[in-house]
Amino acid sequence: MRIEASTRALIDEAATLLGKTRTDFMIDVARRQAIDVLLDQRLFVLETGAYDAFVQALDNPPAPGPKLKRLMARKPVWEA
Repeated sequence: MRIEASTRALIDEAATLLGKTRTDFMIDVARRQAIDVLLDQRLFVLETGAYDAFVQALDNPPAPGPKLKRLMARKPVWEA
């Protein structure tokens, strides 16, 4: 990776404090950031009223419309 000397020094200092190599430090940080990014896309928090409405909507979905019925009647591509 091409990075400025001051940034590399900062990373090296932090890695040394944790007893890690630069590579191990960067992999750990990148892994944690990747997990955070993915959780941001999958985890959400709702207040009680909004949560109750959300669960109600999940438990009582609308009846399938004509487009969904057509889609579900089609043979999947992988079964062709």
